[in-house]
Amino acid sequence: MTSTGMRTEAEDSGPSGYAAARLRLLQEGAQSGPPRRAALAGLTDEWLTGLFSAGTEGLRGVSLVAVGGYGRGELSPRSDLDLLLLHDGADSGAVAALADRIWYPIWDLGLALDHSVRTPGEARKTAGGDLKVQLGLLDARHIAGDLGLTAGLRTAILADWRNQAPKRLPELQELCAERAERQGELQYLLEPDLKEARGGLRDATALRAVAASWLADAPREGLTDARRRLLDVRDALHLTTGRATDRLALQEQDQVAAELGLLDADTLLRQVYEAARVVSYASDVTWREVGRVLKSRAVRPRLRAMLGGGAKPAVERSPLAEGVVEMDGEVVLARAARPERDPVLPLRAAAAAAQAGLPLSLHAVRRMAAVARPLPTPWPAEAREQLVTLLGSGRPTIEVWEALEAEGLITRLLPDWERVRCRPQRNAVHIWTVDRHLIETAVRASELARRVGRPDLLLVSALLHDIGKGWPGDHSVAGEIIARDVAARIGFDRADVAVLATLVRHHLLLIDTATRRDLEDPATVRSVAEAVGSQGTLELLHALTEADALATGPAAWSSWRGSLVADLVKRVVAVLAGDAPEEPEAAAPTAEQERLAIEAFRTGGPVLALRAQTEPPTGEDPTGDPEPLGVELLIAVPDQSGVLPAVAGVLAMHRLTVRTAELRALDLPDGVEGSVLLLNWRVAAEYGSLPQAARLRADLVRALDGSLDIAARLAERDAAYPRRRGTIAPPPRVTVASAASRHATVIEVRAHDAPGLLHRIGRALEDASVWVRSMHVSTLGANAVDAFYVTGPKGAPLPAEEAVSVARGLEEMLRG
Repeated sequence: MTSTGMRTEAEDSGPSGYAAARLRLLQEGAQSGPPRRAALAGLTDEWLTGLFSAGTEGLRGVSLVAVGGYGRGELSPRSDLDLLLLHDGADSGAVAALADRIWYPIWDLGLALDHSVRTPGEARKTAGGDLKVQLGLLDARHIAGDLGLTAGLRTAILADWRNQAPKRLPELQELCAERAERQGELQYLLEPDLKEARGGLRDATALRAVAASWLADAPREGLTDARRRLLDVRDALHLTTGRATDRLALQEQDQVAAELGLLDADTLLRQVYEAARVVSYASDVTWREVGRVLKSRAVRPRLRAMLGGGAKPAVERSPLAEGVVEMDGEVVLARAARPERDPVLPLRAAAAAAQAGLPLSLHAVRRMAAVARPLPTPWPAEAREQLVTLLGSGRPTIEVWEALEAEGLITRLLPDWERVRCRPQRNAVHIWTVDRHLIETAVRASELARRVGRPDLLLVSALLHDIGKGWPGDHSVAGEIIARDVAARIGFDRADVAVLATLVRHHLLLIDTATRRDLEDPATVRSVAEAVGSQGTLELLHALTEADALATGPAAWSSWRGSLVADLVKRVVAVLAGDAPEEPEAAAPTAEQERLAIEAFRTGGPVLALRAQTEPPTGEDPTGDPEPLGVELLIAVPDQSGVLPAVAGVLAMHRLTVRTAELRALDLPDGVEGSVLLLNWRVAAEYGSLPQAARLRADLVRALDGSLDIAARLAERDAAYPRRRGTIAPPPRVTVASAASRHATVIEVRAHDAPGLLHRIGRALEDASVWVRSMHVSTLGANAVDAFYVTGPKGAPLPAEEAVSVARGLEEMLRG
């Protein structure tokens, strides 16, 4: 359909004609992106012009003006119409009637409308008191009526903006910062707001406003394309949802990707992240320039007065490194620097900037990207040392790294980086993309560098530990291969290359083993010692484990996890030193355990005790309060079936999270026939305070005698609090861990964490006639990874075929 045809239908047929033409335009698959947005704005202009003209016979000094996004000619399918009815104040009654003739047809079509009726003076006054109104008017565009009236307002608003820029730009910067604090960074969010998050469409509009002030300008390379990409995604989001939304929710990402012709939701997110990164970097550079200009304007009059109105004072340049100086709060290249002859200069400049806590000049980065020679293979020692210095500089490393990455220098130095750049991680535990997580890990590792003998290997392993996530299969296996190649290329010798490869291959070994295996089992400790090989590598792996977890997110590390890892490391150190672990013997019951057992036998029912556990404070303040590790729950029950599912169910009902659990049969003292089951569990309250022991015991009694239907109670609670829609959880997986223990069969369950999960597993294992000796529970976000040490009725590990059968049955139960 031609625009002329659209105009005829829109004007001659009224609202219904416009609605039909609009619908056809949005359904045309061949037209999308900027052409469709411009066509939609044009179609809307023509319809509104018809409404305006029909109501202005004999009326002069009035015009219809589009502002904001509509003013820029960028209408998404569900965008608001931002309109200003501008008039000279001569006939307010006629203007009010005209406004009704325009606004009501818009509302009748169900379109969102942001409207105002003002004289030029009123518009300027309102803009002077409301920054958002002023920003909208910067994009004012004439639709119909008195063109001179609109042009006069545009000229006045732009003049006001430029005259008030020293005051308004800091306000705008503060507004952007507050919005970023509320909405987060678009380039890392799994469900981002395309408009409001940092690096989104609001920030792109703010950059246009800064440029309009003539005070500073944003880096333009890639900015137009980034903005177009975000608008395209918003268009597709509006079309697939039928709603005026800017939040790219998880459940809608596949549809949006399909609408845009992309492979999948991950491809979509990566494109969104790349666009957001361009906008964010341009914002950082632009606001630094604004600050520098405003500062120089404030200082210059005083300097001129001091110098008697003479020549401008020379800008001070402070040397930082060879070819690198600080100037005006930024790191720039020295006048004598020759990046075309100095391939180490980009790393040297980056390291100097990070060490000084200063940003790298945009001009310097672009010059180096344009002319710097590639580093030879292997890298010279200075290049490797400068990379380590950059990684070890702490928090300033992030901003400097982003500056290098924005101009393509990182992928030139480390080609494998391209695979992880802007790669999303669909895991609620991770709060960063893969590439940002790697840099965050290096930052965390720099804080632990004093704990290891080779901080250079720690920092480089932190940078590379997840580099395999860009490849199919196990990222640790793929990462080991890549790490070997990268480490050799950047100049490490053969022995160091082997250590780095081991660290990358086994970077999850300590945390997985500590939280999912029985540390009292010698086989567990020996397997870790064999994988690590030396105390030096173990020391590095311990620090890398902590740095990796801290850089992942709040759910990945805690005092409890840290204590488990430290315990494992201590045991492995002993093995590596030649002290072979002895076969564990059943520990003699403590006096408290004996007391509980006798009481349980005497009363014929469960007896329990709760005791808080803490660890001594560590770190910079050894005099602080102990940190809680959880609560030890001791339960003694006369030997009977169904104890594990009953206890797990009661704890779930009381919102207690199980961290570790051990079960053992305790023979009673001489002269007393019978046995008692003793459960020693560590638990933590999900929120609030712990329930009273008496309440736990009362519910446990009812669970054991069958009068309390735990499954029904948990189902009722689950139904009362429906979960928020999101991605569908992957199916559970149950496996048998081979050679994990000599004394028991280890069955590992990976499933979506939910109330009563341990209760269901315990019941299934009970039904399979296996005995649970201990279990190790690990929950990360919505994912539970639980290891169960089980034996047959006679206390021996299960035969291989039976173990596989039990695992298969458990998996089928969880899937059902």
